Amino acid sequence: MKTQNDLIKRINDKRDSFSKGQKLLASYITANYDKAVFLTAAKLGKIVGVSESTVVRFAAQLGYDGYPEFQRDLEEVVKNKLNSIQRMEVTYGRVTQSEILTSVLQSDMEKIKQTQEGINQAAFESAVETIADAKHIYVVGIRSCAPLASFFSFYLNLIFENVKLLQTNSSSELFEQMIRINEEDVIIGISFPRYSMRTLKAMEFANKRNAKVITLTDSVHSPMTMYSACNLIARSDMASIVDSLVAPLSVINALLVALFMKKQQEAIHTLETLEEIWDEYQVYNNDEIDFLENSTDSDFPKAGDKNE
Repeated sequence: MKTQNDLIKRINDKRDSFSKGQKLLASYITANYDKAVFLTAAKLGKIVGVSESTVVRFAAQLGYDGYPEFQRDLEEVVKNKLNSIQRMEVTYGRVTQSEILTSVLQSDMEKIKQTQEGINQAAFESAVETIADAKHIYVVGIRSCAPLASFFSFYLNLIFENVKLLQTNSSSELFEQMIRINEEDVIIGISFPRYSMRTLKAMEFANKRNAKVITLTDSVHSPMTMYSACNLIARSDMASIVDSLVAPLSVINALLVALFMKKQQEAIHTLETLEEIWDEYQVYNNDEIDFLENSTDSDFPKAGDKNE
């Protein structure tokens, strides 16, 4: 794949070789890349006044296998050139209040569909095998990715004994928690724009100690792939001030289901033990509502009673 850094330059360099319709596309995209990035091939063609097939041929002439690949590189251009407020204004600036819910849900569904179509199945299976075989499992996700890391670690702990969620506010503390990581271990780094330098440093540290490194990120261009031998790519919503991490969470769910199935006996034993503990210590009181409904006034102390 061509890198995103020279996309606009390549469009300009090839302009003389374009057909009349392709020149119209080139002019529109270079002037309005912040809008073009969110358009399907059909919608882009309609706006410019050319056919969808002209748009597809335009992408092919630039060296892409198809329009989706071209659009992904265009997304990288937008990420680098627009801040989060500008991206949100481009996407939702013309959406009315009543359309926000539908618009955001539709966008999240599209991200899941794009992730499903683009994720590498071999990388997914490799991640499952690597996690299952690791002696210790480290999970790191910082800032908006912290809830994903916490969710992932919570369920991994139901399957495996040695899961460590890296939680820190400084790089030194991060390395202290990883001091014993080695070639028998795996670290799973979760990071989406804006990418966390602390997460990247943790993955570099693990890589230098020959640990297996898995990354969950949004693009092959992500810096998180520098130290990872296994990259799981999930699309995030880079067009909003609020990070949309629905697709990454779906990938995490898929990893957990695959790991539960692979370690079924261990997981069942852990869950059965937990159920006994929950019952013994009344962690979940299923009768709480009934208890309140069936209680009589005599069950509660009245004002003025002794030993209130």
